Amino acid sequence: MITKNQIKYINSLQQKKFRLENQSFIVEGAKSVFELLKSDFELELLFVTKSFSDEYEVLLTNFSKILTVVETNELEKVGSFSSNNAALAVVKTKENIELLIHESEFALILDDIRDPGNLGTIIRNADWYGITKIICSLETVDFYNPKVINATMGSFTRILLYYTDLVDFIGKQTVNIYGTLLDGENIHHTNFSDTGFIVIGNEANGISNEITKLITHKITIPRFGGAESLNAGIATAVVLDNVFRRNS
Repeated sequence: MITKNQIKYINSLQQKKFRLENQSFIVEGAKSVFELLKSDFELELLFVTKSFSDEYEVLLTNFSKILTVVETNELEKVGSFSSNNAALAVVKTKENIELLIHESEFALILDDIRDPGNLGTIIRNADWYGITKIICSLETVDFYNPKVINATMGSFTRILLYYTDLVDFIGKQTVNIYGTLLDGENIHHTNFSDTGFIVIGNEANGISNEITKLITHKITIPRFGGAESLNAGIATAVVLDNVFRRNS
Protein backbone atom coordinates (compact mmCIF):
# COMPACT_ATOMS: atom_id res chain seq x y z
CA MET A 1 0.00 0.00 0.00
CA ILE A 2 1.18 3.53 -0.81
CA THR A 3 0.72 5.71 2.26
CA LYS A 4 -0.77 9.20 2.19
CA ASN A 5 2.60 10.73 3.05
CA GLN A 6 4.26 8.82 0.23
CA ILE A 7 1.59 9.98 -2.22
CA LYS A 8 2.11 13.57 -1.11
CA TYR A 9 5.87 13.20 -1.47
CA ILE A 10 5.67 11.57 -4.91
CA ASN A 11 3.29 14.22 -6.23
CA SER A 12 5.51 17.01 -4.89
CA LEU A 13 8.34 15.73 -7.10
CA GLN A 14 6.39 16.87 -10.15
CA GLN A 15 7.80 20.31 -9.34
CA LYS A 16 11.44 21.23 -9.89
CA LYS A 17 11.55 23.07 -6.56
CA PHE A 18 10.89 19.89 -4.60
CA ARG A 19 13.11 17.74 -6.83
CA LEU A 20 15.98 20.06 -5.97
CA GLU A 21 15.03 20.20 -2.30
CA ASN A 22 14.85 16.42 -1.94
CA GLN A 23 17.41 15.57 -4.62
CA SER A 24 14.98 12.99 -5.92
CA PHE A 25 12.83 12.38 -9.01
CA ILE A 26 10.16 10.00 -10.30
CA VAL A 27 10.45 7.19 -12.84
CA GLU A 28 7.21 5.63 -14.10
CA GLY A 29 6.18 2.77 -16.36
CA ALA A 30 7.39 -0.78 -16.97
CA LYS A 31 10.07 0.00 -19.59
CA SER A 32 11.66 2.91 -17.73
CA VAL A 33 11.67 1.19 -14.34
CA PHE A 34 13.07 -2.00 -15.88
CA GLU A 35 16.00 -0.01 -17.34
CA LEU A 36 16.39 1.79 -14.02
CA LEU A 37 16.76 -1.48 -12.11
CA LYS A 38 19.82 -2.34 -14.26
CA SER A 39 21.45 1.07 -13.81
CA ASP A 40 23.69 2.68 -11.19
CA PHE A 41 20.99 5.08 -9.98
CA GLU A 42 20.14 4.89 -6.28
CA LEU A 43 16.50 4.04 -5.63
CA GLU A 44 14.66 5.47 -2.64
CA LEU A 45 11.19 3.94 -3.07
CA LEU A 46 9.92 1.27 -5.44
CA PHE A 47 6.29 0.36 -6.08
CA VAL A 48 5.35 -2.42 -8.51
CA THR A 49 2.29 -4.44 -9.39
CA LYS A 50 2.24 -8.20 -8.86
CA SER A 51 2.54 -8.86 -12.60
CA PHE A 52 5.68 -6.71 -12.80
CA SER A 53 7.04 -8.39 -9.67
CA ASP A 54 6.44 -11.85 -11.11
CA GLU A 55 8.07 -10.97 -14.44
CA TYR A 56 11.22 -9.45 -12.93
CA GLU A 57 11.42 -11.45 -9.72
CA VAL A 58 15.15 -12.16 -9.97
CA LEU A 59 16.06 -8.55 -10.77
CA LEU A 60 13.93 -7.26 -7.92
CA THR A 61 15.69 -9.34 -5.27
CA ASN A 62 18.33 -6.59 -5.06
CA PHE A 63 15.65 -4.09 -4.00
CA SER A 64 13.73 -6.09 -1.41
CA LYS A 65 14.29 -3.47 1.34
CA ILE A 66 12.48 -0.72 -0.55
CA LEU A 67 10.06 -2.80 -2.64
CA THR A 68 6.32 -2.58 -2.14
CA VAL A 69 3.85 -4.58 -4.24
CA VAL A 70 0.69 -2.55 -4.83
CA GLU A 71 -2.56 -2.70 -6.74
CA THR A 72 -2.76 -1.18 -10.22
CA ASN A 73 -5.28 1.45 -9.15
CA GLU A 74 -2.84 2.73 -6.50
CA LEU A 75 -0.21 3.48 -9.13
CA GLU A 76 -2.74 5.28 -11.28
CA LYS A 77 -3.40 7.74 -8.45
CA VAL A 78 0.21 8.89 -8.12
CA GLY A 79 2.79 10.25 -10.51
CA SER A 80 1.94 12.01 -13.73
CA PHE A 81 0.67 9.21 -15.98
CA SER A 82 -2.73 7.75 -15.24
CA SER A 83 -1.98 4.90 -17.66
CA ASN A 84 0.92 3.64 -15.51
CA ASN A 85 -0.12 0.15 -14.47
CA ALA A 86 3.21 -1.52 -13.75
CA ALA A 87 5.81 0.32 -11.68
CA LEU A 88 6.92 3.59 -10.13
CA ALA A 89 10.20 4.50 -8.44
CA VAL A 90 11.52 7.46 -6.50
CA VAL A 91 15.18 7.87 -7.39
CA LYS A 92 18.07 10.01 -6.13
CA THR A 93 19.43 12.57 -8.57
CA LYS A 94 23.11 12.56 -9.51
CA GLU A 95 25.66 15.30 -8.96
CA ASN A 96 26.10 17.88 -11.73
CA ILE A 97 29.67 16.91 -12.66
CA GLU A 98 31.63 18.44 -15.54
CA LEU A 99 31.89 16.16 -18.56
CA LEU A 100 34.98 15.83 -20.74
CA ILE A 101 35.23 14.02 -24.05
CA HIS A 102 37.95 11.66 -25.10
CA GLU A 103 39.62 10.96 -28.43
CA SER A 104 37.21 9.52 -31.03
CA GLU A 105 34.18 10.66 -29.04
CA PHE A 106 31.35 13.04 -29.85
CA ALA A 107 29.06 14.78 -27.38
CA LEU A 108 26.01 17.02 -27.69
CA ILE A 109 25.64 20.60 -26.53
CA LEU A 110 22.06 21.82 -26.04
CA ASP A 111 21.50 25.55 -26.18
CA ASP A 112 18.26 26.40 -24.39
CA ILE A 113 16.13 23.36 -25.23
CA ARG A 114 12.89 24.15 -23.38
CA ASP A 115 10.45 21.39 -24.37
CA PRO A 116 10.58 18.27 -22.13
CA GLY A 117 9.54 16.00 -24.99
CA ASN A 118 12.33 17.35 -27.18
CA LEU A 119 14.96 16.80 -24.50
CA GLY A 120 13.69 13.28 -23.87
CA THR A 121 13.78 12.50 -27.58
CA ILE A 122 17.29 13.93 -27.93
CA ILE A 123 18.48 11.73 -25.06
CA ARG A 124 16.89 8.70 -26.71
CA ASN A 125 18.51 9.58 -30.06
CA ALA A 126 21.87 10.04 -28.37
CA ASP A 127 21.57 6.61 -26.77
CA TRP A 128 20.77 5.04 -30.16
CA TYR A 129 23.93 6.49 -31.72
CA GLY A 130 26.18 5.74 -28.77
CA ILE A 131 26.46 9.30 -27.47
CA THR A 132 26.83 9.14 -23.69
CA LYS A 133 27.41 12.81 -22.76
CA ILE A 134 25.22 15.88 -23.19
CA ILE A 135 26.17 19.38 -22.04
CA CYS A 136 23.17 21.63 -21.39
CA SER A 137 22.74 25.36 -20.98
CA LEU A 138 21.43 26.49 -17.62
CA GLU A 139 18.15 27.41 -19.36
CA THR A 140 17.60 23.93 -20.80
CA VAL A 141 14.68 22.02 -19.27
CA ASP A 142 15.45 19.96 -16.15
CA PHE A 143 16.71 16.46 -16.97
CA TYR A 144 14.66 15.06 -14.08
CA ASN A 145 11.35 16.51 -15.26
CA PRO A 146 8.92 13.52 -15.37
CA LYS A 147 8.01 14.29 -18.99
CA VAL A 148 11.68 14.23 -19.98
CA ILE A 149 12.29 10.93 -18.19
CA ASN A 150 9.21 9.36 -19.75
CA ALA A 151 10.16 10.48 -23.27
CA THR A 152 13.58 8.84 -23.01
CA MET A 153 11.98 5.38 -22.72
CA GLY A 154 14.73 4.29 -20.33
CA SER A 155 17.65 5.85 -22.20
CA PHE A 156 18.16 8.32 -19.34
CA THR A 157 19.96 5.53 -17.47
CA ARG A 158 22.80 5.47 -20.02
CA ILE A 159 23.33 9.19 -20.68
CA LEU A 160 25.19 11.73 -18.53
CA LEU A 161 24.07 15.36 -18.53
CA TYR A 162 25.98 18.39 -17.31
CA TYR A 163 24.34 21.81 -16.86
CA THR A 164 26.67 24.78 -17.16
CA ASP A 165 27.34 28.18 -18.72
CA LEU A 166 27.90 27.22 -22.35
CA VAL A 167 30.04 30.22 -23.26
CA ASP A 168 32.53 29.32 -20.54
CA PHE A 169 32.40 25.60 -21.34
CA ILE A 170 32.83 25.92 -25.12
CA GLY A 171 35.52 28.56 -24.69
CA LYS A 172 37.73 25.98 -22.96
CA GLN A 173 37.43 23.35 -25.70
CA THR A 174 40.15 22.58 -28.25
CA VAL A 175 38.13 20.24 -30.48
CA ASN A 176 35.76 21.02 -33.34
CA ILE A 177 32.42 22.60 -32.42
CA TYR A 178 29.73 21.82 -35.01
CA GLY A 179 26.58 23.93 -34.95
CA THR A 180 23.31 23.53 -36.83
CA LEU A 181 22.66 26.86 -38.60
CA LEU A 182 20.71 27.85 -41.69
CA ASP A 183 23.80 29.31 -43.39
CA GLY A 184 26.05 26.32 -42.67
CA GLU A 185 27.65 23.76 -44.95
CA ASN A 186 25.37 21.05 -46.34
CA ILE A 187 25.65 18.25 -43.79
CA HIS A 188 25.68 15.70 -46.61
CA HIS A 189 29.01 17.13 -47.77
CA THR A 190 30.59 17.71 -44.36
CA ASN A 191 33.70 15.74 -43.46
CA PHE A 192 33.35 15.30 -39.72
CA SER A 193 36.40 14.82 -37.53
CA ASP A 194 36.70 11.87 -35.15
CA THR A 195 36.05 14.00 -32.06
CA GLY A 196 33.92 17.03 -31.34
CA PHE A 197 30.78 18.64 -30.01
CA ILE A 198 27.49 19.11 -31.86
CA VAL A 199 25.41 22.11 -30.82
CA ILE A 200 21.62 21.94 -31.09
CA GLY A 201 19.75 25.22 -30.66
CA ASN A 202 16.50 26.40 -29.14
CA GLU A 203 13.28 25.16 -30.76
CA ALA A 204 12.12 28.64 -31.81
CA ASN A 205 15.26 30.75 -32.07
CA GLY A 206 18.03 28.30 -32.93
CA ILE A 207 21.53 28.73 -31.53
CA SER A 208 22.10 31.98 -29.63
CA ASN A 209 24.42 34.66 -31.02
CA GLU A 210 26.88 34.16 -28.15
CA ILE A 211 27.24 30.46 -28.92
CA THR A 212 27.26 30.97 -32.70
CA LYS A 213 30.45 33.00 -32.35
CA LEU A 214 32.17 30.00 -30.78
CA ILE A 215 31.18 27.45 -33.43
CA THR A 216 34.11 26.32 -35.57
CA HIS A 217 32.07 24.45 -38.21
CA LYS A 218 28.62 25.64 -39.28
CA ILE A 219 26.46 22.87 -40.71
CA THR A 220 22.92 22.73 -42.05
CA ILE A 221 20.38 20.06 -42.94
CA PRO A 222 19.32 20.83 -46.53
CA ARG A 223 15.65 21.68 -46.99
CA PHE A 224 13.75 20.32 -50.00
CA GLY A 225 10.24 21.36 -49.02
CA GLY A 226 8.47 24.33 -47.50
CA ALA A 227 8.72 23.71 -43.75
CA GLU A 228 10.24 26.61 -41.83
CA SER A 229 12.22 24.45 -39.42
CA LEU A 230 12.84 20.96 -38.03
CA ASN A 231 11.92 19.71 -34.58
CA ALA A 232 15.04 19.75 -32.37
CA GLY A 233 14.82 16.02 -31.69
CA ILE A 234 14.52 15.16 -35.37
CA ALA A 235 17.36 17.53 -36.28
CA THR A 236 19.58 15.83 -33.71
CA ALA A 237 18.86 12.40 -35.20
CA VAL A 238 19.64 13.61 -38.75
CA VAL A 239 22.93 15.18 -37.68
CA LEU A 240 24.04 12.16 -35.68
CA ASP A 241 23.17 9.81 -38.51
CA ASN A 242 25.40 11.79 -40.87
CA VAL A 243 28.23 11.98 -38.34
CA PHE A 244 28.33 8.26 -37.71
CA ARG A 245 27.53 7.20 -41.27
CA ARG A 246 30.59 9.06 -42.52
CA ASN A 247 32.77 7.92 -39.61
CA SER A 248 31.74 4.27 -39.65
